[in-house]
Amino acid sequence: MLQNSTGGNIVLIITPIRIHDFLQLLPVKFTRACERLRKYEEICPPLVEELCYITDYSYTKEEVLQMEASVLNNLKFEMTVPTAKCFLRRFVRVAQVPDKVHVSLFCSSYQFHVLVDFFFFLQGSSLHLEFLVNYICELSLLEYSLLCYLPSMVAASSVFLAKFILMPIKNPWNSSLSYYTRYTPSELRGCVRVLHRLFRLGPGSNLPAIREKYSQHKYKFVAKKYCPQSIPTKFFQDLTS
Repeated sequence: MLQNSTGGNIVLIITPIRIHDFLQLLPVKFTRACERLRKYEEICPPLVEELCYITDYSYTKEEVLQMEASVLNNLKFEMTVPTAKCFLRRFVRVAQVPDKVHVSLFCSSYQFHVLVDFFFFLQGSSLHLEFLVNYICELSLLEYSLLCYLPSMVAASSVFLAKFILMPIKNPWNSSLSYYTRYTPSELRGCVRVLHRLFRLGPGSNLPAIREKYSQHKYKFVAKKYCPQSIPTKFFQDLTS
């Protein structure tokens, strides 16, 4: 039952046969949509023939593909949204460049990555920082209050907090991080505070998986790192102020 612009009711008449056909194909519709999404991550996504087999060949390959096209068109191919993980790789690479090295704000992305790779060759990548940033970022998935922050801000705040934990007496932010993340320390203050509290208190005894994962040797025991009780206010002052 729908309502038109004049306030009157519009009755939708659908035959039982059409409803039955739609409901029968509905599992395939969502299954195919889910498999389409999995193609972003899976190396070997299921074949269409396998989906036909699941339905006991109730529908042909052409019908399944037609339904897949219908789903994609209705969604306008907007099937995923950026997460904090999308930003972490670049932000971490920026954070691993020594502060004393001046990175030109006008250098290209290729030149920047060549510079970072050069320092990786000389010093080795900082696995502690990388694992710690990932741990903090994964903790954010369990915190409802962080939903109000953009994924890019959560990623930048994770880098800020991780650098502070590893070296509490040193300012964790610099001009290169401000440029490549597009965030100033003052803008990260709220998100960093929440992540800091979450790191110190933990996700709770009923959600131990993430902490146990990063308490292992292969992740350098980053979940067991000591974290100071508070972050100095001066670290949240903008560099230009």
